Amino acid sequence: MTMPTRLGQAVKAHMQNGGVAPGPIVGHPRSGRWTFLIQPDLPDDVRLFAELFRMDVAVARAGATITLPSPTASAGAIRQWIVPPRNAFKPSGAAVVEAVRAWADQMPRTRRGSGTFHVG
Repeated sequence: MTMPTRLGQAVKAHMQNGGVAPGPIVGHPRSGRWTFLIQPDLPDDVRLFAELFRMDVAVARAGATITLPSPTASAGAIRQWIVPPRNAFKPSGAAVVEAVRAWADQMPRTRRGSGTFHVG
């Protein structure tokens, strides 16, 4: 699940404050985006993807290829680890969606989507 860096920072903080490990996160410094590596447990629902799209969040479908940074990626690299993987853990996609929605609830209506799809 890829989103702007500022949103990614808020999502990571929300998850950690709620006791949910964010799992591995890849930073893309040149494009100003973060990618959360998640479990492929989100429903294949157009309404959900449209809601996330309105918040500038993209979801790669199960089986998509995601290029990861090298373990020694430097600060000037195209990709870098924000949170490197420590084991095989990846958070539920629903947990990341919940954190995105928590951020959206704090934003003025003009800056967020208005979808009402429930995950989980």
